[in-house]
Amino acid sequence: MLIKVVKFGGSSLASAEQFEKVGAIIRKDSSRRYVIPSAPGKRTSDDTKVTDMLYSCYGQAILAYDDEEKEEHMENFENLLTAIKARYQSIIDGLGLKISLEEDFKIIRKNFLAKIGRDYAASRGEFLNGKIMAEYLGYTFIDAAEVVFFDEEGNFDAEKTDEVLTAKLADIERAVIPGFYGSEPDGSVKTFSRGGSDITGSIVAKAVHAEMYENWTDVSGFLITDPRIIPNPKPIDVITYRELRELSYMGATVLHEDAIFPVRKEGIPINIRNTNAPEDKGTLIVEATCQKPRFVITGIAGKKDFASVTVEKAMMNSQVGFCRKVLEVFEENHVSIEHMPSGIDTMTIFVHQEEFEEKEQKVIAGIHREVEPDYLELESDLALIAVVGRGMRATRGTSGRIFSALAHANINVRMIDQGSSELNIIIGVSNHDFEGAIKAIYDIFVTTQI
Repeated sequence: MLIKVVKFGGSSLASAEQFEKVGAIIRKDSSRRYVIPSAPGKRTSDDTKVTDMLYSCYGQAILAYDDEEKEEHMENFENLLTAIKARYQSIIDGLGLKISLEEDFKIIRKNFLAKIGRDYAASRGEFLNGKIMAEYLGYTFIDAAEVVFFDEEGNFDAEKTDEVLTAKLADIERAVIPGFYGSEPDGSVKTFSRGGSDITGSIVAKAVHAEMYENWTDVSGFLITDPRIIPNPKPIDVITYRELRELSYMGATVLHEDAIFPVRKEGIPINIRNTNAPEDKGTLIVEATCQKPRFVITGIAGKKDFASVTVEKAMMNSQVGFCRKVLEVFEENHVSIEHMPSGIDTMTIFVHQEEFEEKEQKVIAGIHREVEPDYLELESDLALIAVVGRGMRATRGTSGRIFSALAHANINVRMIDQGSSELNIIIGVSNHDFEGAIKAIYDIFVTTQI
């Protein structure tokens, strides 16, 4: 029997109505055997996600012990817990289920007041939604804390998780495993970063050797660029893991970037689908493909608010260890480096401006002390844009077309760098040119090619 692992995001499970859509999707394809639910998300734009409600509720429990206004915080705690109960009960009633979460909430209340930890608090959103989902589908419920593991340092233990999860699911034909959390060696609950249900889905797909990992959300896959900048940008039909990593790194956020690794090792494709438009094919994420992309580029993504430090010294390239010494200055000051283009006598280091500003004078002094540069220059309010696409390798003049498009838009390019893989080109522009640059690049590679 074919196996698909399906993960549903918070917006897909925000209400009973959304649960019914999810149920219809799962029942339509018998190969959708393992389900990874998130916590209920927002029902409307002014609603609150259950995970955020749980964080707030736990915060009030902590303050009920540590703050002078104990009675007020205790009242807030009880009110928030009641509101969370109501969210789940509305889903249960809307689906006509008989399941009761009373005992679960008694345990949650006790553990919150015992200050069990924020990770436990946050994980209850997925835990409770998983119990409802299992009841609704008639699937087996498996607590993720029993099959997803972290080591003593809080790092995900992939080997142990795969071993235990594979053995557990070998005899269970259909199961619901809540996303986002697992357990540490002492049994305490540990969560992934926000959006971590994507990772759980990927882990389960690897463990059961799935033919496909479907990640259902509220958009029909990846778009070539940010729809807040380009109205109705074209969708991406097929994208490779490498292209996705490049775009995710520069801000594309449909899928948690760490969700790629478990399935990539197994060659399992990921299909990003829309719960509200299940007929749409979405975006297929694969290891490699012979399919030619519709356009030369696959996607455009970027981030604002970088600073750059340019170090210039004659014969820099002949001084062994020059770059290492400069980079060690940043490391010693705990400043992470985003990008580092270089020339024969110059190197430029791009860093996050907010992180760098507090330490800039220490960094400058350290560079002078270590390498005695001829010239050192700082620039701020810069943006980096990644133009990514496997089609760029076989297309001549891609960089020239980018330069031409930006020149026609009167945008000054502060930096351009192409990786050796020819998979991406990084462009640096001023913050105020960020949106204009993306529009110009999209126009030259997509609009004019349609």
